[in-house]
Amino acid sequence: MSKTIYRPEHAVLLVLLKKFRKAAGLTQVQCSTALGRPQSFMSDVESGTRRLDIVQLRDLCKVLGIDLKSLIEEFEKLLSD
Repeated sequence: MSKTIYRPEHAVLLVLLKKFRKAAGLTQVQCSTALGRPQSFMSDVESGTRRLDIVQLRDLCKVLGIDLKSLIEEFEKLLSD
């Protein structure tokens, strides 16, 4: 099994996270600051070089103004299309 950062599903997740960040009107710097992390954190997340665990993903969803369940539902919908 290949590492998850190389799987197509990971690319879908990254697209969704960036979409929700932009929809929230937030920059990478604003998201990173809200999470108490350096700006490079969001840059690394969106470029796919940093993976998020479930707790970090939940925290990011709160910053983006979405709930984790909604993110997962949209993720699954995109994968089934």
